Amino acid sequence: MDRKLKFLLLFLVVVFLDQTIKLAFVKGFGVEGSCISLVLAYNKGVAFSMLSFLGEYLKYFQVVLILGAIIYLMNKKELFNEYYISIALILAGGFSNIADRFFREGVVDYVYWHCGFDFAIFNFADVMIDLGVLLILLKSFKK
Repeated sequence: MDRKLKFLLLFLVVVFLDQTIKLAFVKGFGVEGSCISLVLAYNKGVAFSMLSFLGEYLKYFQVVLILGAIIYLMNKKELFNEYYISIALILAGGFSNIADRFFREGVVDYVYWHCGFDFAIFNFADVMIDLGVLLILLKSFKK
């Protein structure tokens, strides 16, 4: 299968899964646990609510960043060919989170770690972004 097709399929699967999971939480799903709770939270910023002071402008700033990354990758085909799986994960997670900003109150987060200390609340898209970055780092270190 062609890399571009694999990229597109992975991108679409990640966005679909993320949005489906988020919809369940928006519609009322939730589970309280002793260490990890699955609860709905809207993040108006980025990681750890940083940049939330930008308000509505944050989503437009993020759209510009994603478009810039896409334009850059269109000019660096060898980079895309080497890291297309990682890039699909990162762009899909970013796209899905940005879509939340346009169609919901903020990014839908739901995995809340509170065992021993309070940790950030996050979602599937965040995990996919982290996984994409990790795969790039592993491949880079392997070289």
